[in-house]
Parts: sequence; structure tokens; C-alpha cells
Amino acid sequence: MFAWFRRRQRPVGRTLQLRSRGDLGEAMRVDFAELAPEVETFLGQAAYLQLGFFETLSELIALTPELAEKESLSRAAGAALIKHQELVALIRDRGADPTQLMLPFRESLDAFRRNTHGVRPQETMLTVHITAGLLDDFYLALSSSYGDTGRRVARILQADDDRQAIVDILAAAIDSDEEWRWLLALWGRRLVGDTLLVARAALRHGHLDSAEEAKVEPVFSELMGAHARRMDAMGLAA
Repeated sequence: MFAWFRRRQRPVGRTLQLRSRGDLGEAMRVDFAELAPEVETFLGQAAYLQLGFFETLSELIALTPELAEKESLSRAAGAALIKHQELVALIRDRGADPTQLMLPFRESLDAFRRNTHGVRPQETMLTVHITAGLLDDFYLALSSSYGDTGRRVARILQADDDRQAIVDILAAAIDSDEEWRWLLALWGRRLVGDTLLVARAALRHGHLDSAEEAKVEPVFSELMGAHARRMDAMGLAA
């Protein structure tokens, strides 16, 4: 499976599609310099998260019977794998070992994946769409603290994630049975707490004082606003 996705990497001539920053607002440009982790920590976490999204989507492909849905999920998985590989290439360009940088976060991020894995495939699809969206936005905000390295990370994270296909699959499920709307809305609300804990754990200080809380509060407010817009776009209440 992993080798197959390598062959599906971005075709020659494909242009990276950048998401509009208008969705994130000015708060996402807050200077995180005092709270941002060391650059090696930042890169290791970001790279392992993308690998986790790829793994989850690969599992979903195996569980999905419809060929059209398999192909749609493969595009999203391929996009996550490309981001992972580009972050790994960046780590190597800096003279570091990607495995060594990612290894400290394997246990905690694997636990996060297990805790947010749904009972039904549709729930897990929503997990990827919501958690990847929130965490990509958060790491994009952190990237402003790392100069040229951060700008390269930002370009990687802003690339097309091909997750619209997931939204379309979930929309079809809701259209087929209205009960899915309630179930997925409930699941989406449950995901937020676990995902924000991952984001907060990425900061340099595990426990923030009142001044630090005030600094990061606008960013987390923007993250929640972007999350609400993702949910609204699917017809789900955030």
C-alpha cells in the first residue's frame, strides 16, 4: 500500500493549491515565538501527524466496498502522504534524522488516533476531516515562528488536501439517512476536545499562565471558528 501511494505522488505539472488565508483571520498570525516548541519538536510532530492521517485513510480504503469511494479516499490519503514526505525531506535538508524526530511523539499521537477512531467508517472519515483541518491550521499558525523553515512548512501545509471527497461521501450518507446528521454532528463535537489537547501539548509550556493564555486564546478562538465553518459546510452543527 505504501509503495503504491508513492507511485501516486503529485503528477508532473500539478500545481500546489493554497487555501485561502481569509478563512483563518488575523489572529492566526500571532507571534508564537515565546510559546512555540523547538523547531525539531515542531517538525517531528507535524511529520508524524501527516503520517497518521495517511495511515487512517489507508485503513478506511480497505474497509470501503465501493470502488468510487476507495478512489476518492486514495486521493486524500495521497495528499497526506505527500505532505509527510515533504516534511521528512525538509527535516533531512536540515541534517536531522526524521525517524528520531518523530519517535518521541509516536506513543501520544497513536493514542490520539485510537481515541478518535470511530465505530463506523463514516465517523472515522469525519475524524480525519476535522482533526486534520484543526491541526493543519494550528501548525500553520506555529510556522510563523521558524523563519525560512516555517515558511517552507506553511507551503507544505497549505497544499491541496483533497479532503473534499470525504465531505462528498459524508454528504451522500446524510442524504441517504437523516439520522447520520445527528450522529456525525455529535461525533464532531466529541473530536474537538481531544484535538485541542494535541495542539496545546505542542506548545513549549505544558501549563500556561494567565498572560500566556491571553496570548493563545485568539488563536484557539480562530481554530474553533474555522472548525464551525467546516461543520456548517457539511450541514452539521458544531
